[in-house]
Amino acid sequence: MVDNRIYLFDTTLRDGEQSPGVSLNADEKLEIAQQLSRLGVDIIEAGFPIASPGDFTAVKKIAEQVRGPVIAGLCRAVRTDIDRTWEALKDAESPRIHTFLATSDIHLKHKLQKNREEALQQAVDAVKHAKKYCSDVEFSAEDAFRSDMEFLVQVVEQVIDAGATVVNLPDTVGYAIPEEYGDFIKTIVTRVPNIDRAIIGVHCHDDLGLAVANSLAGIANGARQVECAVNGIGERAGNAALEEIIMALYTRNSFFKKQIKVDYSEIYRTSRLVSSLTGMQVQANKAIVGKNAFIHESGIHQDGVLKERSTYEIMSPELIGIYRSNLVLGKHSGRHAFKEQLAQLGYNLSDDELAKAFISFKEIADKKKEITNDDLEALVKDQVMGIPERFTLTYLHISSGTSIVPTATVKLTIDDMSFEAAATGDGPVDAACHAVDKITDIYGKMHEYKLHAVSGGKDALGEVISRIEINGKQYNGRGLSTDIIEASVKSYINAINKYYFEQKNHTDN
Repeated sequence: MVDNRIYLFDTTLRDGEQSPGVSLNADEKLEIAQQLSRLGVDIIEAGFPIASPGDFTAVKKIAEQVRGPVIAGLCRAVRTDIDRTWEALKDAESPRIHTFLATSDIHLKHKLQKNREEALQQAVDAVKHAKKYCSDVEFSAEDAFRSDMEFLVQVVEQVIDAGATVVNLPDTVGYAIPEEYGDFIKTIVTRVPNIDRAIIGVHCHDDLGLAVANSLAGIANGARQVECAVNGIGERAGNAALEEIIMALYTRNSFFKKQIKVDYSEIYRTSRLVSSLTGMQVQANKAIVGKNAFIHESGIHQDGVLKERSTYEIMSPELIGIYRSNLVLGKHSGRHAFKEQLAQLGYNLSDDELAKAFISFKEIADKKKEITNDDLEALVKDQVMGIPERFTLTYLHISSGTSIVPTATVKLTIDDMSFEAAATGDGPVDAACHAVDKITDIYGKMHEYKLHAVSGGKDALGEVISRIEINGKQYNGRGLSTDIIEASVKSYINAINKYYFEQKNHTDN
């Protein structure tokens, strides 16, 4: 083994999906997994197969279709969980069973009602059982950082003897300080006699804003696997951000002296895809992938960057896939220029996808003077990366004002047939959604609504991300238009389409 090789373990599809309000269907998870493969992560934690039939299906799909990375499934240290996880993973090119059990006294007492001896035996038995299915087995000691060190050393040694190839030592509640966590990892590396037979992993949460710092401290002290999520999403305040870990190791390679194997140019596109499908917008000042990460407003900074970029930029935006172009697209632009601009942004579409996207581009270009790269990315995500449309908006008329009852007339296309309905509501969007309900006979309840301008100007594309509850389950909807009411209705219909196709696939299977 190469001692300075760091393995990137992405848990966007498991821990990341546990972010409040995030719910991805199997096809969306597969799409993200395929993008993670293009990025070049070493391990993709595809989900928690026993958690739900949907999670099982998603892990199974990813195991069957994604090649390159190791595909991992999470399971409790329970035989039924392990059996179910293997059932989902068995067709993977490189499967990994990832089993976990808490080791801190606070978890043992209040959550598991077990003593240390019982927990140790359960951990060893789980690893042995998983090893019957799979040569690659990871054991995570949940809440490891708050565990008694003597007991933790014993657990780590015995699960390695039982066959664990990776032992993960999480700071589950984000309690650690970097210096402490680095010493914690160093102690395990020093005191566990058979540590050379396994890779030590770190998994840090961001409750104190220290997840990335703690992960890097762990790497500096002997950890060789780092668990993280795209855009830092995850439980509570989230996980260590994948893109920040990657670029810290790249930019400060002279300090860390570690090797990773990724395609840096896919970082930005991965971030945007995850943001789009989860409905979690990236804050403007987010490191690496935030809108402001490479923007300079101060006159002194601008002057310095113009003279020599390295005065205020420690990395290149082009490196992570943010491309600047001299081409300006508008309504007179042709298919070739459109295709070339998409290629520069990293989107190589098939002929059918290009034709579909170009039609939408022309429709938007009739409403906007200039089409920005942000507009193009939003358009591709809306037209090419979306799910099939059972219900398509073809007509929308709104009557609204301060002294009249808001009324909407909506026409939808369903299987090449048109259906029309009118309804009233508290506002124009509410009225239009009621009209959609009448046509589809699928009734949603909006829990969250986010509107943002994709680009600047009064003719900017509006993107609406909504969270819609249908029959007790929540779905993320997304709509795009220069008309914000139209974008809102499209977002609502998008969520209904997701519900319909999930029900259809469930019935077909």
